Amino acid sequence: MKWKLTAVLAGAALFAAAGAAHAEGELNIYNWGNYTSPEMIKKFEEAYKVKVTITDYDSNDTALAKVRAGGHGFDIVVPSANYVPIWVKEGLLLESRPDQMENFKNVDDRWVNVDWDPGRHYSVPWQWGLTGSTVDTSVYKGDINTSAIWLDPPPELVGKINVAPEMNDVMFATIRYMGGQWCTDDKELLKKVRDKLLEAKPKWIAMDYGTIEKFASRDYAAAYYWNGAAMRSREQNPDVRFGYPKEGFPFFMDSAAILKDAKNPDNAKLFLNFVMDPENAAMLSNFAKYANGIKGSDAFMDPAMKDAPELNVPAEFQAAGEFLQSCAPEVTDIYTRIWTELLK
Repeated sequence: MKWKLTAVLAGAALFAAAGAAHAEGELNIYNWGNYTSPEMIKKFEEAYKVKVTITDYDSNDTALAKVRAGGHGFDIVVPSANYVPIWVKEGLLLESRPDQMENFKNVDDRWVNVDWDPGRHYSVPWQWGLTGSTVDTSVYKGDINTSAIWLDPPPELVGKINVAPEMNDVMFATIRYMGGQWCTDDKELLKKVRDKLLEAKPKWIAMDYGTIEKFASRDYAAAYYWNGAAMRSREQNPDVRFGYPKEGFPFFMDSAAILKDAKNPDNAKLFLNFVMDPENAAMLSNFAKYANGIKGSDAFMDPAMKDAPELNVPAEFQAAGEFLQSCAPEVTDIYTRIWTELLK
């Protein structure tokens, strides 16, 4: 599965203005840290005379809790696919109809009629990738294509491992490592999952969002983390390699959406349309090193991404990948209890 794998508009007047670059004011984006191209933001600001402010978060749960609490002042959020239905169900997103925007024609067919947002009434593709094992091979020279790297780590890696603070990614990999399937409610299996995580945690150095600089400085020797960050880590530390856990690993897609209580909804709609332009989508990918969902963006992408080992799943591991779906609420409640115990 390679990285490049494979109401009219929101008001005619709005998009006429967009073409003439007459917009003005502000736009406040709430997004994952170190995930937004400064070059793309500068281009948007100059085109529409809009001042963009970006506030970072480190997990889907952090973002959801902040917006639920109100008084946030954000216009756009970028949740993962398995969280979008939660945002929609709770009435937190504006039905902004990206499917009726000018640049929607550029969205790759596989990302149009998605389960989490059928027909794309709320969100547009941002970037997509997978979660796996990142290892400094100057420290550990064994098999890296396994979640044992962080769940049953070899002595060389103990105390040098970072695990992404994202519940579903961690639970997915651990459930698969213990022989189960995603969204299982098997209590006996989930007890083993909990015990394995609690046993492994003392062998980690952190559950932190930032890894790139820590691999560059060699403070981290391994991580359970995202593939784009692994490529960026390798660019700073040539000993870094990315592994595809044979027990199972999750694919993700993050999508940009407008908040229901956005203070600048018109500028937010301009931005969603802007992101669906191939050249602009490529700026996102070139910065964060993940695939995007926009046709024609390949022509503007960094050539190094085409054959990057972090972005091209080897044939023998492709069957181990699974797109991360939402689980039933009662199952999610069980996973949340395990996660809460892990974070204590």
